[in-house]
Amino acid sequence: MAATNGMENPTLLKTLTFKLRDYYTLTKPEVNLLILMTTSAGYYLASRGPFRIAGLINTLVGTLLVASGTATLNQWMERVWDGQMRRTATRPLPSGRIGSRAAFVFGLGLSVTGGIYLALAVNLLSAFLAVSTLLSYLLIYTPLKRRTPLCTLLGAFPGAMPTLIGWAGASATIDRSAWFLFAILFLWQFPHFLAIALMYREDYDRAGYRMLPSFDFDARFTRAEIVGFTFILIGVTMLPLASRGGPIYMSGMFLAGAFLLYHVAKLTRSASKVMAGRVVHASVIYLPVVLTLMVLWKAR
Repeated sequence: MAATNGMENPTLLKTLTFKLRDYYTLTKPEVNLLILMTTSAGYYLASRGPFRIAGLINTLVGTLLVASGTATLNQWMERVWDGQMRRTATRPLPSGRIGSRAAFVFGLGLSVTGGIYLALAVNLLSAFLAVSTLLSYLLIYTPLKRRTPLCTLLGAFPGAMPTLIGWAGASATIDRSAWFLFAILFLWQFPHFLAIALMYREDYDRAGYRMLPSFDFDARFTRAEIVGFTFILIGVTMLPLASRGGPIYMSGMFLAGAFLLYHVAKLTRSASKVMAGRVVHASVIYLPVVLTLMVLWKAR
């Protein structure tokens, strides 16, 4: 009996570990890392007077809960089509490792808990913005992915909301500077997600996702979009120079923009998956650099 229990307990522990890992995967931790980064930047840039670390932690916890719930519910809604794509077929839901009902309850629980937490521990504005982000992402962006390539444009709104949630968490208001930060993240999403769409175009087509225009066979239109939005993004990041910028800030923003533009320019000559992947990676490096420069400049 003792030997049997000794064999069963490690097996049970291993099964539980795998199950917890699958639930953790449902929350999309790699995306949440970006969300927490932009939320933190918004909170810090909006802070006035002594920095309240407890306020930041509460804002991040609530935002993380809502973001994790949104990611889980998104995968619950797309579980059938995720099973048709190579890049997502092994996710917990399409592979059957987690049941549909369990995932729905898990996602709903995280979302509701996060919204209530923000309302009680932070303020009502941050909770309202977080819940609005969840609803617009699930009820507008997610269904439109199978209807129109404009989903990227509409999805960029909830995608940029963490900056406003962080800002509201610190100040309980949204002002012009908050919208400036929102604009940076809004514009950044176009080179980032359009490059991802180029990387996985066949996969998306297989599942019926209309991430790119059907007429854009050679991806020239999409690549032109990426170039255009990249130039606008770089221009917007340079706007504060007229009022409070300096040579260090300007040089940093210029070099960050040049780095991203270099990879985007290479994509214009070739729509290969390799080049698209390099734009994705460059954009992931670019955004933290820009946010860090803004945070450092505020601290001066």
